[in-house]
Amino acid sequence: MNAINNFPSPPASNFTHTTVLLCEAVDQLEIKANGIYVDCTFGRGGHSREVLSRLGPDGKLIAIDRDEAAIKSCEISDSRFTLVHATMSDIAEVLKQEKVNAVDGVLADFGVSSPQLDVADRGFSFRFDAPLDMRMDQSQGETVADWLDRADERDIREVIFRYGEERFAKSIAGKIIAARSTGRIRTTSELARLVAETVRTREPGQHPATRTFQAFRIFINQELEEIEKVLPQAVDSLRTGGKLVAISFHSLEDRIVKRFMQAASKADRLPSNFPIRAGEIDEATLKLIGRAHKPSEAEISTNPRARSAVMRVAERTALHAAAAARALGRA
Repeated sequence: MNAINNFPSPPASNFTHTTVLLCEAVDQLEIKANGIYVDCTFGRGGHSREVLSRLGPDGKLIAIDRDEAAIKSCEISDSRFTLVHATMSDIAEVLKQEKVNAVDGVLADFGVSSPQLDVADRGFSFRFDAPLDMRMDQSQGETVADWLDRADERDIREVIFRYGEERFAKSIAGKIIAARSTGRIRTTSELARLVAETVRTREPGQHPATRTFQAFRIFINQELEEIEKVLPQAVDSLRTGGKLVAISFHSLEDRIVKRFMQAASKADRLPSNFPIRAGEIDEATLKLIGRAHKPSEAEISTNPRARSAVMRVAERTALHAAAAARALGRA
């Protein structure tokens, strides 16, 4: 986990990334001139640049990304800005490292960046023949090819079904095991071909391997687990009135965000005659702000990858002193 202050020159690239719900998300943060904010998913820096444009000279932005390519591509040189190579679930440790006790807003965009999809050798896409990698942080961890080489049929089937919501999961897993008996599955094109031979029907315009590739990417990067870990830490880091803004790109992500925010927005319910002081009742830690927000038709027309985005916003409430003391283990 390293803070990057002297950024290397970004490599030449023809790949771009259009940030989804750019102004809408930053608007919801209600930037204070001297506030402290966290961008949990720096990507190519769209949201970060917009936050910095609204901060005053005494403001601070801490950005996090697990992808070394995203870190190296950063062109932001600003004394108010710190970029850290870490997973978003490291947010509590990052803030501790930066000696920040509380922040005014946390933004998390859970989508995969366009360069990750469009750079062939990352192995995210079936559109290119490339090593079957799919790791967001290529400096560590197991590639999809490595995992497929050792996983049993049941595990492969469960991953495809759970993370890809693929109804042909059993057949695809069987096909992979059969193919593996004659040699390691090394490339995206080999995997895509195997799946295409198995999945005979698919929604119009969707490649047969879409759901399988999504499933393996989510699994190998532990994406849903990362969301489950970062949300409570983000709330704990917010000062009263601070905003949590989360952008999801498929139903599995949004379901986690929605359920978490709804649960955190409900206070404990006790019988009216329950023998407990009012000050001892735990209060809700979040207040939901508006309804789920989706990109406009205009944004979708210029950036089709925005079509599945859903943004949810919540505000940190004031904990009662007694509840806050208990949360800190002092009562």
